[in-house]
Amino acid sequence: MDAEVPDAPPPGPSLRRRLGGLLVLAAAILLVVVCVSVIALVNVVRYQDEVTNPYFTAVTQADSAYVTLVDAESSVRGYLATGSALNLEAFDRSLAKEGGSAIHDDATAERITRSSPVATALDDATRAVHAWSVEFAQPTVEKVRQDGPDAVTTDDRLEGARLFAEARTATGEYIAVLREVREEKVRSLEVWTQVLFGSVVVLVVAAVLVGGFLWSVLKRWITDPVTTLAHQVRVVSDGNLRQPVAVQAPGEIGALAVDVEHMRRELVSQVAEIRTSHAEVEHSHELLAAQAQELARSNRDLEQFAYVASHDLQEPLRKVASFTQLLQKRYGGQLDDRADQYIEFAVDGAKRMQRLIQDLLGFSRVGRTGAERGPVDLEKAFGVVLSDLEEKITTTGTIVTHDPLPTVRGEKGLLEQLFVNLVGNAIKFRDPERPPVVHVAVRALDNAWEFAVADNGIGIDAQYAERVFVIFQRLHPKDVYEGTGIGLALCKRIVEYHGGRIWIEPTVGGGTTVRFTIAHQYDPVGSAPSPSAR
Repeated sequence: MDAEVPDAPPPGPSLRRRLGGLLVLAAAILLVVVCVSVIALVNVVRYQDEVTNPYFTAVTQADSAYVTLVDAESSVRGYLATGSALNLEAFDRSLAKEGGSAIHDDATAERITRSSPVATALDDATRAVHAWSVEFAQPTVEKVRQDGPDAVTTDDRLEGARLFAEARTATGEYIAVLREVREEKVRSLEVWTQVLFGSVVVLVVAAVLVGGFLWSVLKRWITDPVTTLAHQVRVVSDGNLRQPVAVQAPGEIGALAVDVEHMRRELVSQVAEIRTSHAEVEHSHELLAAQAQELARSNRDLEQFAYVASHDLQEPLRKVASFTQLLQKRYGGQLDDRADQYIEFAVDGAKRMQRLIQDLLGFSRVGRTGAERGPVDLEKAFGVVLSDLEEKITTTGTIVTHDPLPTVRGEKGLLEQLFVNLVGNAIKFRDPERPPVVHVAVRALDNAWEFAVADNGIGIDAQYAERVFVIFQRLHPKDVYEGTGIGLALCKRIVEYHGGRIWIEPTVGGGTTVRFTIAHQYDPVGSAPSPSAR
């Protein structure tokens, strides 16, 4: 017996729960990193758009407006000094642009004024530019056009210089605020770009670490235990049932290892039982072989007995029958009636003994005649049967009919003997009150032919339907119906030798129907004749 291995300890939390917890944790970590990356990406895109689109445009437009303001002031100052319309070209261009006081277009102004410092500075610059342009430049230019350069006083010129200085200062301060806000946007863009890059790096590193950790856990919890369990199972399946299956593993794999170990122990127990059964079978086989040898010896003795019965026993019996018949022929009527009766008994006994020995020989020789099995045309065989029974048929006036008979596989002599016995019985047990009629019917089954020999004779009581096939069983006294009681037993032996069965069915209106089958293909074991002892 193999050494007992203690059962594995009860498994802890199942692998499903363990792996589920690990996957949830890994998913949570990755989700946090992904969320940070998404937030960083959104901010990078937003700040990138603000830096490169509205604020860049706003700075460009503010610088252009500042240059335009300076050019317009130079143009107005030159016009006031000379009164020449050529000097107003720059001022006229500034007036053509949003009335001369607008620094930005509406779209740009709407986007940058969301910032409070920018909106305040823009309002101050716009008011200062509007004050210089509307309150000084335009009225003064119009006055010079009408009255000439001398119409503008020194005070007017000083007021214009003051308003221009305020407009230029407010515009410069606005540009400085705008640039400062843009720089803040740029710094925020850089920060979020670094955050995005860092989150991507963290995401990659986290994915690698989580993957490595999961692989390590799966290897320790699943791969290694399964590999070890598979190796031990292969060892056991190769025939080494004494190898215990012991794997320390968590959850379901540990439970599987315990189940496999229980299965191995059960197999060991079953193999032990099988070996015990095999030893018993071997012992039974030896007994069967001995019995087979004993049966073969018994068969040889029976064959020797049959040979002796057919030769040695019949020889003195023939002498007894011959001399008793001579006594009856020579001294019949010369002695008293009692002597004649004794002689008659001796002659009848000798004749019945000869018939009995011959029937026993026929019964024992079924399948041992040495004849080959082959196709038998039952039409021709039945013609031989009718020829053998011609005298009985003619004497009793029996009408014998039959269906078209097939060709079957078997021994011709035995099949002829079968029909001779059945038709002969139908004639023997005829009803004295009506002419005997015998009909042989046939039908095809899947694996055999079924025959029926029906007559209108005295019939057989249903309670004796099985008894009549037993050897030496008679239903009538021998002085009423002659015979040895072997005929139907011989028929049964012949039918079974051909792979079929035989039975009796009651017939409506009287009579008997004997049915039997003959297999299409059947080779009985041991059908080859054994050599007779000589």
